[in-house]
Amino acid sequence: MRRRLLSSTLLVAVIAVLLLGIPLGVAVNRLIEEEATQELSSQAKNLLQEVEYVRDKDQPIDDQQLEQKYPDRYIQIYARGTPDQLITVGAEPVENQKMTEDALSESGVYVVVSRDKTEVEREVRAWLFLILGLAAAALAVAVGLAIVQSRRLTLPLSDLAMIAERLGSGDARPSKHRYGIQELDRVAEVLDRSATRISDLLSREREFATDASHQLRTPLTGLTMRLEEIVAAAHEPSIVKEEGEAAIVQAERLTAVIDELLAAARRQRHAQTEVVELDALLDQQFIEWGPAFRRVGRRLKLAGTRELQALGTSGGISQVISTLLENSLEHGGGTVTVTTSDKDKSIVIEVADQGPGIPDDLAPRVFERNVSGGGGTGLGLPLARALAAADGGRLELVRPRPAAFAFFLRQVGDTGRNRVVSGPA
Repeated sequence: MRRRLLSSTLLVAVIAVLLLGIPLGVAVNRLIEEEATQELSSQAKNLLQEVEYVRDKDQPIDDQQLEQKYPDRYIQIYARGTPDQLITVGAEPVENQKMTEDALSESGVYVVVSRDKTEVEREVRAWLFLILGLAAAALAVAVGLAIVQSRRLTLPLSDLAMIAERLGSGDARPSKHRYGIQELDRVAEVLDRSATRISDLLSREREFATDASHQLRTPLTGLTMRLEEIVAAAHEPSIVKEEGEAAIVQAERLTAVIDELLAAARRQRHAQTEVVELDALLDQQFIEWGPAFRRVGRRLKLAGTRELQALGTSGGISQVISTLLENSLEHGGGTVTVTTSDKDKSIVIEVADQGPGIPDDLAPRVFERNVSGGGGTGLGLPLARALAAADGGRLELVRPRPAAFAFFLRQVGDTGRNRVVSGPA
């Protein structure tokens, strides 16, 4: 990444220098040449006025005085009516290195002033070298800034990668590192929150395992003893009946303990719920699934009430909606309509398509594991219902043909616990 940052920054700097330096060099070249041309033109006009003045006074033209006044210039003066009609002053430059300007008066005086172009070219080269030096300095500054910036970005990213790897290895301690960069600080905050949540989940899992082993040990021991008594008294029907009834009681107690532990685990899961903005969540799902539907010539449609809020977890709700959209894509047909509504006691998200629906013999068992009528795994809907239940909601099949599923969520402010009426918890 550091090499890419350096190369991209250097490329941008080179492009900027070229875009600015080349026009600047051309402009400097033209400006210097125009200044030299204007200087020659001004000298030719001044010389013409001087020659006119001398002629008006009937004085001779002094070659030495002109050479001293216009050094490094080749002057040609043509004046009618003088003994020497053509007067030249100075050394004539080489033809291809000569810059020339002239002036003509009404009295017939013609003045030509020339200079060597080498001096102008030398001045142009000096300015171009200055521009090249400034460009090299700008590139050096850009490279230095790129190195500093790349270190500032790559070191925090390496640190974040180490933190993420540590989380993956099971060390769920928040790092609380901040880097002074808003985007990276947000990532660090998310990782810290995830670390806290993972730590809480691991703690609750350990507590659940401890509670389960402790609470289940006694009922299982009692059930084992009863079964041993049944085996030992197999030849006495009255004892078998009595011990069997006791074993049933022990089994019911075991079931009650399991239900209690699961209820406790659910209450801990509910403690992690938060207020979820459904509009943003559904928009994200439409963005993710829109291309897949468009590839098969189908479309997604969002209807119902907007700006709804519900209690749950963004990850759980997203997975449930994603599972329903995937089922509609694989097993449904036509337009898939996602409708949101606010009922008396729940926020409802309904996903319906225009396909052939679910067969009558499969509809009652659609939420059972390993049950699928379309060649699937039969795990998607059971897991989706489990996730819905974990957030305190429920997932139901409200219409088999065409298929329509309703996801019931808790309203904001609902502090109660919604009991799952069907399906796995």
